[in-house]
Amino acid sequence: MKKKDKVVVGLATCGIAAGGVEVMDEIARELKKRRLDVELDETGCIGCCFAEVLVDFEKEGMPRVTYGDVRPEDVPALVESHLVNGKILKEKVLLIEGRKTTEADFLKKQTRIVLGNCGILDPEDIEDYMGIGGYEGLRKALSGMTPEQVRKEVLDSGLRGRGGAGFPTGAKWNFCARAEGEDKYIVCNADEGDPGAFMDRSVLEGDPHAVLEGMIIAGYAIGATHGYIYCRAEYPLAVKRLKMAIRDATGKGFLGSDILGSGYSLDIIIKEGAGAFVCGEETALIASIEGVRGMPRPRPPFPANKGIWGMPTNINNVETLANVPWIIREGAGKFARLGTKGSKGTKVFCLTGKVRRGGLAEVAMGTTLREVIFGVGGGIKNDRPFKAVQIGGPSGGCLPAELLDTPVDYDSLPAAGAIMGSGGMVIVDDTTCMVDLAKYFLTFTQMESCGKCTPCRIGTKRMLEILTRICEGKGEPEDIERLEKLAVDIKDGSLCALGGTAPNPVLTTLRYFKDEYEAHIFDKRCPAGLCSELVTFHIDPEKCNGCTVCARNCPTGAITGEKKEPHGIDQEKCIKCRECLRRCRFDAVYTV
Repeated sequence: MKKKDKVVVGLATCGIAAGGVEVMDEIARELKKRRLDVELDETGCIGCCFAEVLVDFEKEGMPRVTYGDVRPEDVPALVESHLVNGKILKEKVLLIEGRKTTEADFLKKQTRIVLGNCGILDPEDIEDYMGIGGYEGLRKALSGMTPEQVRKEVLDSGLRGRGGAGFPTGAKWNFCARAEGEDKYIVCNADEGDPGAFMDRSVLEGDPHAVLEGMIIAGYAIGATHGYIYCRAEYPLAVKRLKMAIRDATGKGFLGSDILGSGYSLDIIIKEGAGAFVCGEETALIASIEGVRGMPRPRPPFPANKGIWGMPTNINNVETLANVPWIIREGAGKFARLGTKGSKGTKVFCLTGKVRRGGLAEVAMGTTLREVIFGVGGGIKNDRPFKAVQIGGPSGGCLPAELLDTPVDYDSLPAAGAIMGSGGMVIVDDTTCMVDLAKYFLTFTQMESCGKCTPCRIGTKRMLEILTRICEGKGEPEDIERLEKLAVDIKDGSLCALGGTAPNPVLTTLRYFKDEYEAHIFDKRCPAGLCSELVTFHIDPEKCNGCTVCARNCPTGAITGEKKEPHGIDQEKCIKCRECLRRCRFDAVYTV
């Protein structure tokens, strides 16, 4: 029987934001107009966010082709060329199955387990998931393994928590399984709040059943009777697809009472969080589920002994749970062969900032930062010099170019002053001020502090005041020492990891970019030309051709000059909005 031609549109949040729904609607109209018997489907994010909207074309006798940067107006030509004439439209090609293309390295240099199905299957169709081996891990666990054997398999795999702490998952399950309690809870932490991070969202949108299957296996392993998925309300598509997955899994007997006739029962409900970053911390998350303000509590007791409603509770994040079905299906040994001695398996990263191929990437642990940023990510936009990578979210650290060969694992990154965190990577070039970058991340953590403990509540505020003063050209020679002392006090005295890691961006920028702090304080100069109080804008008469673009876009009329003649800037009128610098195509505008 002839296989039906198929068109698949990427409709994760990134694809939708880029216009994916409009593209899909236009494809549907074009197929109907031409009376083509072609299946039209949707999928999640394959990771190539830099090229959205993505559309896959599958036609008999031709390789699978992924077209990138597709707009509604491109659709008629794509359908005509690919589906009608059987010819690849080269100018829109991103990837061709089995062939080398300009962007092929983005996927070829990855090792995909968690992201293996994202951008491949229809996340809203359980049959698609089952067709590639979905829920076979659950069948294997329930029919042929005891809870103890499941826990041992996960422990032997070397899987560690991907939410940031890196605690051995199997050991965590053992603690909860051995705790006494009338009920036990399994919780999926999907409260992803790091700036520049969208790993969990993309997995939930692209492969929700993998997370659900991992959660059910984990529930069986620890003896949980109830489950919660704590997901940000700001992720409506993820919530929608999770609800569908729970409904369909229940309908197939993978969830609910007497799962697959095993005698094991589990119910799972979704709890939507209100967007508090601190609720990513386990005890704050538990408080939120219980209906009170999300604030951390002292530990011990740990959630494994006393969690939701005082019952033993195990909490794993999205990526951790998404690994579990693969480990049970393929075996602990296969997973453990990936990575390094102390960091097994793979890790998903979000590449954002000044990187050329921004998006989602999954690499084996031990892969160097250089391989991730330049191999997978394609290097820096506009070929500008690489300056630093901020890794680990707002609590992570900023690592300079000389540390690009640092392996990505749970041992090497902390030694360099950073943390793995949940997997955010913000890449910056030479136009970024490192003092301003540290201020940006500290602004976030200070704002998100729940205020329960004094070191975090007051200490981060004092640090932010100092950083703001430095960026405004009012820094004092003693400020560097003040920042270092405050950082130590906050790390030592904070109740939870938010405060304990909040000073990391400041400490690492002081460690590796101290000269920029000194330039701000002693020379009253911003080397990157970014801090507005420390720079003035000028126009190079040798480069300015009088195109008038800068003058037409200056909000205060500070730029004057005749057409086709060099322009000038009135410093009294200039508000340093940087619009002229952004608009000039001839590099005529510069800062001093």
